[in-house]
Amino acid sequence: MARNSTTVKRQRSESPESASPLMVRLDGASKATLKEAARLRGISVSDYVRTVTVGQARREVDAARQDFIALTAAEQLAFWKALHGPVHLTQAQRQLRRIMRGDE
Repeated sequence: MARNSTTVKRQRSESPESASPLMVRLDGASKATLKEAARLRGISVSDYVRTVTVGQARREVDAARQDFIALTAAEQLAFWKALHGPVHLTQAQRQLRRIMRGDE
């Protein structure tokens, strides 16, 4: 636990004047999950949320600036399945196809 207090003091002393609070409303299960994740890392919930969310936000901003989309393995699989799955055209799409082919 000494690591926790050292980490907090170091983070707070880096730029105390620029720190501003952020309030987030969570359901009980989400809050419990955050508490457990923080406990497993040996840090406070605030430090955990700050570390994870700011890091993820930076990655997303960098990816957006590079016109690059980062997907998790599960997201990649879902995207692949969507691209390679059967096509189900709507009635309007079927009608457009007939028009484009000159069938109507």
